[in-house]
Amino acid sequence: MIGSASARDGGPSGDGSRERADEAATARAVVDGHGVVTGWNEGARRLLGYRPPEVIGRSGARLLADTAHPHVLDALTGLRRWSGTATLLHRDGHRLTVGLLAHHRESDGEDDWLLVAPVTRPATPQDDAFVRRSFAQAPYTMALYDTGLRLRWANGDMERVMGLSEAEMRGLRVTEIVLDPESERTEEGMRAALRTGRPQELGAALHLAGHERESVWSVSLVPVRDSGGRLEGVLLSAHDVTEQYLARQRLVLVDDASRRIGSTLDLPRTAQELADVAVPRFADFVTVDLLPSIEGGEDPPQGPPHGPVKMRRVASQSVLEGCPEAVVPHGTVANYPERSTAARCLAEGRPVIEHITPAALADLDRTAPQRAARMRQFGFHSVLAVPMRARGLTLGVATFSRHRRPQRFEQDDLLLGQEITARAAVCIDNARRYTRERDTSLTLQNSLLPQQLPEQAALDVASRYLPASARAGVGGDWFDVIPLSGARVALVVGDVVGHGIQASATMGRLRTAVRTLADVDLPPDELLTHLDDLVNRLAGGGDAMAPLDGDIGATCLYAVYDPVSRHCTVARAGHPVPALVTPDGTVEFLEVPAGPPLGLGGLPFESTELELAEGSLLVLYTDGLVENRGRDIDEGIAAMREVLGRPAHDLEATCDDLLSTLLADRPSDDVALLVARTRALDASHVATWPVPPDPAAVAEMRKAACRQLSEWGLDEAAFVTELVVSELVTNAIRYGRPPVELRLIYDRTLICEVSDGSTTAPHLRRARTFDEGGRGLLLVAQLTQGWGTRQIPNGKIIWAEQALPAD
Repeated sequence: MIGSASARDGGPSGDGSRERADEAATARAVVDGHGVVTGWNEGARRLLGYRPPEVIGRSGARLLADTAHPHVLDALTGLRRWSGTATLLHRDGHRLTVGLLAHHRESDGEDDWLLVAPVTRPATPQDDAFVRRSFAQAPYTMALYDTGLRLRWANGDMERVMGLSEAEMRGLRVTEIVLDPESERTEEGMRAALRTGRPQELGAALHLAGHERESVWSVSLVPVRDSGGRLEGVLLSAHDVTEQYLARQRLVLVDDASRRIGSTLDLPRTAQELADVAVPRFADFVTVDLLPSIEGGEDPPQGPPHGPVKMRRVASQSVLEGCPEAVVPHGTVANYPERSTAARCLAEGRPVIEHITPAALADLDRTAPQRAARMRQFGFHSVLAVPMRARGLTLGVATFSRHRRPQRFEQDDLLLGQEITARAAVCIDNARRYTRERDTSLTLQNSLLPQQLPEQAALDVASRYLPASARAGVGGDWFDVIPLSGARVALVVGDVVGHGIQASATMGRLRTAVRTLADVDLPPDELLTHLDDLVNRLAGGGDAMAPLDGDIGATCLYAVYDPVSRHCTVARAGHPVPALVTPDGTVEFLEVPAGPPLGLGGLPFESTELELAEGSLLVLYTDGLVENRGRDIDEGIAAMREVLGRPAHDLEATCDDLLSTLLADRPSDDVALLVARTRALDASHVATWPVPPDPAAVAEMRKAACRQLSEWGLDEAAFVTELVVSELVTNAIRYGRPPVELRLIYDRTLICEVSDGSTTAPHLRRARTFDEGGRGLLLVAQLTQGWGTRQIPNGKIIWAEQALPAD
C-alpha cells in the first residue's frame, strides 16, 4: 500500500535525479488485489513507525483505525484513482488522520494499488524564499496589484516585456505603465475581479515600447484574498499568443480567399477579388498584372518569360482611398525592366521578397523613376512578388507591398502570399478558358436567351438553357420573364420545331412578338391568338422579312401570375403542360387545354385560371427535357414528378437535379427550363378604396392615398401620388362607368390603379392653348416611369407606376 524498493513501486532505481530526491518525504505503500501489503518505503516507516518486515505480506486492514471495514479495498472498487482522508494506527497505538491518494495499476495481468501520503514538515523561511524565486523566474508575465490597482510586485518576465525594472514600476497603475487603450480595458477587468471576486479573462493587442511590432496577449486577472477571505489585490498573468494569433489569422485569410476569389468567371473581377482579399490584412497595396496574350482566351507562351516583360494592370487595391500609390492605370500595358521585382519573379518562377533600401531605390531611379518616386512618397519598405501560374502556364504577377504596417515580409508571409495567389491563378485560368469557350457561342446564346432576367418581386426564378449536341445543330427553344402592370409577371417558354439558323431566326422573331404583345397586357389566350396570326403571316410571306419555311412550326406556353390575388392564368399552343408543386410537396401537371401549335390558324386557344398558395413551384420546360431517344414522354414525365417530389428549397438545385436526372448526356434536342416560386403581396402592401361616382370624392381619395403613404413611410412620394390619383380618379368618374375603385400597391415601385366599368381606353393628346382639359395624362406620363391600361372582364384598369425615393 505504500511503495516497495522496486522501480515500479517507487524505490531507488539508479536514476541520479531520484537519488537526489528526498524519498522519505512521501509515505508510499503498495497493496495487491487481495488487500495484502507488498511495498513499504522509508517515508511510510517514518509516518506509521512500522519497519518493512512488520507489514509486508500482511493485510493492510490492520493499519486502519476503523476495523469495521473487512477489506481495505472495498471503497476503491471500480475506480482508477481515489483521494480523501483516512485514519491510520501508528505502531505505538495512537491514531493519525492523513490525506491519502490511491492509484489503481495494471501490469502483466496483475493489478494493485499505489497509495501515497505526504510526510509533513514545518515550513521554513527557505521555503518562502524558494516560492518567491520561482514566481520571479516564471516564464509568464506576472504582476501583483493592490486594491488601489497599484503595482506591488512584478516578476522577471514582466520586467523584460515592459523594459522597466520592478522598482521603476512599483506604485504605478497599468494605465501609467502602458499608454494604450488596451490598458484601460485591463484596469476595467481588474476592477471587475475585485468587485465580483471572480477571475477575469481578456485579450489585448499592444504595441509596447521597445518592441518592433504589435503583440497579442492573453491576460488573466485573479483576485487575491488573505486568510480571512478579504480581497487584498489582483494578480495579473499574461501570455504572449502573438504567433498563435498570426497563425489563426493566416488560416482565416486562406479560408476567406477560397470563398471570395472566383465567385464569377469574369477575369478582371477575379483578379480584383484577390486584391480585395489581401488588403488590409496581408498588405497595404496590391496590384495584379497579367500577360496581354491571355486576354483573348489564348494560351500564353510556354515557359517563364525572360528580359523585360510587358503586362496589363487588371486590378489593384490599397489601404489608401483611390490607390494613390499606383503608377499604372487599370487596363494599361506597362513595361517591367529585367531587374524589376515582377520580372525577376517571372523569370525565376518563384516568389521574390525585396526590402526597399536606399540602394534599391537608387537603382530603380535609373529604370523606373516614377515608381521610385511613389515608393519614396508613401514609404514602401517591403515588396513580395508572386508569379501567377496555373496548369503549367504563367499568367502574370501579383505584387504585395507594405508601407503602413512596419513589419517586413518574412518566410511565413511568402508561403501565405503564394497560397492565396495560387487559388486566384486557377480561378483566372478558369475565367480565361471560359472566355474562350464563351466567345465561340456568344452569338447563339444572345439570340436564344434574355441577357438577364428582369427584376420583379412576384416570383423567385431560376432558369437553364442547354443547347443540343453539335450533330443535331442549333435549335430554337427559348424562355422569358416579362414584368407586367400591377406587379404581375408573365412566364414564357417556347420551342421552334427544327434546327439550324432558320429555327434560331424564327425564335428571335417570336420572342420579340411575345414581348410586344405582353406590353399591351393581353390575356394569355388572346396573346397566343395574335401570335398565331403572326406566324401565319410570316409563313405566307406577308411580312417584309423573309418568309418562314412552311415545315417549321412552333409551340408556346404563356402564364401570367398576380401576386396580389395569387391567381395564375395559363394558356398553351401545343406545348407540354407545366408542373405545379404545392407547398406541402404535392406534384401535379396542370390540366391546361392543349391548343394547336402556332401556325395552323383559325383554331381557338383557351386559358385556365387557378389560385396558387404562396411558395408554390411552377415548372415550365420544352419537350427536350422529357423526350429523348430511347425514352417516351410518359417516362420523362414520371421521372420529373419523382425529382420534383423531393424536398428542395433552392431553385438552382432543383434545375440542376432535373437536368442531371432527365438528361444522361448532351440532349438530342434543345432544352429550356424555367422554375419559379410564387410570392404574395399581403394586405399590408395593398390598399383599396371604392370611389363614389361624385367629383367631390376626388379630394377624399387624395387624402386616403396620402394617409396610406404615410403608413408605408413613403411621404416623399405623396406629391406625385396626389397628382396621379386626382387625374386617374377624375377621368374614371367623368368618362367611365361605375363601379370605380382605387388601388395602391407597394412593391419595388409604387403602383396606382383605377378601375371602372367602361372598356374605353384613354389616350394622350396635346391640349390647345385655351383648352380646359387634356393635360392630365400628359402630366401623369411625365411624372411617372410608366402608365397604361389593361382590359378586365367587367371594364378596364388604368395604372401608373412610380419609382420609389432612394433610401
